[in-house]
Amino acid sequence: MTFTNLSTHSFTAHQCLHDVFGYTTFRGEQQAIVEHVVAGGDALVLMPTGGGKSLCYQLPALLRNGVGIVVSPLIALMQDQVDALQQLGVQAAFLNSSLSTHEASAITAQLMRGDLQILYVAPERLLMPSFLSLLEQIEHNIGIALFAIDEAHCVSQWGHDFRPEYRKLTVLHERFPQVPRIALTATADALTRVEIVERLKLEQARQFVSSFDRPNIQYRVTQKANARQQLEAFLEAEHANDAGIIYCLSRRKVEETADWLKSRGWDALPYHAGLDSSIRNANQRRFLREEGVIIVATIAFGMGIDKPNVRFVAHLDLPKSMEGYYQETGRAGRDGLPANAWMTYGLGDVVSMRKMLDSGDASEERKHVERQKLDALLGFCESTTCRHQTILRYFGEQHDGKCDQCDNCLTPVDTWDATQPAQMALSCVYRTGQRFGVVHLTDVLLGKTTPKVEQFRHHQLSTFGIGKAISPQQWSSVFRQLVAAGYLETDMDAFGGLRLSETSRPVLRGETEVWLRRDIEVSNRKVSKVERGARAKESYAELNNDPLWHALKAKRIELAKEQGVPPYVIFHDSTLLEMLNLRPGSLTEMGKISGVGQAKLTRYGDEFLQVLEEIANGVDRSSYF
Repeated sequence: MTFTNLSTHSFTAHQCLHDVFGYTTFRGEQQAIVEHVVAGGDALVLMPTGGGKSLCYQLPALLRNGVGIVVSPLIALMQDQVDALQQLGVQAAFLNSSLSTHEASAITAQLMRGDLQILYVAPERLLMPSFLSLLEQIEHNIGIALFAIDEAHCVSQWGHDFRPEYRKLTVLHERFPQVPRIALTATADALTRVEIVERLKLEQARQFVSSFDRPNIQYRVTQKANARQQLEAFLEAEHANDAGIIYCLSRRKVEETADWLKSRGWDALPYHAGLDSSIRNANQRRFLREEGVIIVATIAFGMGIDKPNVRFVAHLDLPKSMEGYYQETGRAGRDGLPANAWMTYGLGDVVSMRKMLDSGDASEERKHVERQKLDALLGFCESTTCRHQTILRYFGEQHDGKCDQCDNCLTPVDTWDATQPAQMALSCVYRTGQRFGVVHLTDVLLGKTTPKVEQFRHHQLSTFGIGKAISPQQWSSVFRQLVAAGYLETDMDAFGGLRLSETSRPVLRGETEVWLRRDIEVSNRKVSKVERGARAKESYAELNNDPLWHALKAKRIELAKEQGVPPYVIFHDSTLLEMLNLRPGSLTEMGKISGVGQAKLTRYGDEFLQVLEEIANGVDRSSYF
């Protein structure tokens, strides 16, 4: 493949970055990626959610001759991206099943005339013989600038979003060998990266691996007591007016949680694959286009959601893997402003998730990999060190471990020598036959003569009553952490009973010490409405009492409703925040605000300048918000 001289593109790329996208500088490796693809090179890009992946293919598509073809797996993502590009003055469109035959024909005609700069297409449509033939005509008559394969981890059978049709995308390399390809993902461990390269024939592609760190996200994990009350206390204290996502494992729990939150006064909506598509789409639309809406969802919701001002992601149940957890929490704080990733979990989550993994139809090899991924996530939950460091280590990256943005760094973990209690617990598991759950094992250790204890004559065991010095809550913590550390395994054939692992032997023989984290006592105190109002805040700035902040957001909502697009398509929160801080007084000054390109300056500049002027002159705009 022949590469052109990069020097002819450098200035043009910067000019396009500023005039179209409204940014003055590239972030991270964006510039290197753009220049490489503009020159005709293939690329594999790993960049965290919110790191600016889309610009890495959108900008080269505008700089190269022809139309950029973007392969995307989700209709919602296509719609969002096209809305945003059209706001920037870019000729963009999508082809997917949401369009009528007439609408699809009109877009195809635009494509044939060369009136499109970027086209998003689903992999199923791209792989149709008729569409591939159409692309060959486009390449001959107009030119194809590039192929971008978004969410490239979908190609991997080891990934968490495997899609078989992605494996057929090697046809792009075979039929269009001169067109550069750029594959992008925010989530891929070493095994998945290898498979992406192999399956997409990207052996000669240059790999760009950005840092996986999201320093603006604060990670917190708490032991599960009363999950709903814990969740509401978290929301009341920190996110009373914010948009966020709450993940649950089951459809039933999604609906029950959403109903409960609504009964408590929260604007919460359910989302899962079992809902009627019209309800699902309406709920997603409200989440994207309104302020302060909370979505309660299964993992069916989220991939490709481009809402930048999600201020929190909460997990009421354990995800399946570190990749899943990282991708789901990465939907918070895409605008780079502070956000929270909050999770509560307990041993019941471990049992449920392992039961789900073991009962599936996957091969034993696949199940083995999934168990390893789950174990890595359990290690993260029970870690006593920096959570940012633990996440990055999983993805093969180093971190100094002093983030000041996780519970373990902000409140150093209190650990205790649990060697003797661990030996008691392991011995009790062994002597009761390695087939009982935590509740029964704890009753034996505490010396409780329950009907079940008497039925199995466990009151006659040497471990009966030896653990009376430890509370039931502490024993629950001990068992949970022994499972997470791999000393105990859940036996699905015994309905989630516990059994010893090989690693437990050195502990029982006294050859290994066991240190566990001391759980913080969970408070069930209800936060009053007065406290809720007083403590509610947007953590990146004290803005709730600033009339200009509300006026800018109100203007954004007004314009978004007029055009039928989500508010963040007009401007991100970070752009409004810069307006508030810099108070531009002219179009020239407004044009220097990050995120205000030429098209948006022309379209919205005067309207936002008017808001700034009116607030500066003391005009009361409270009726507008």
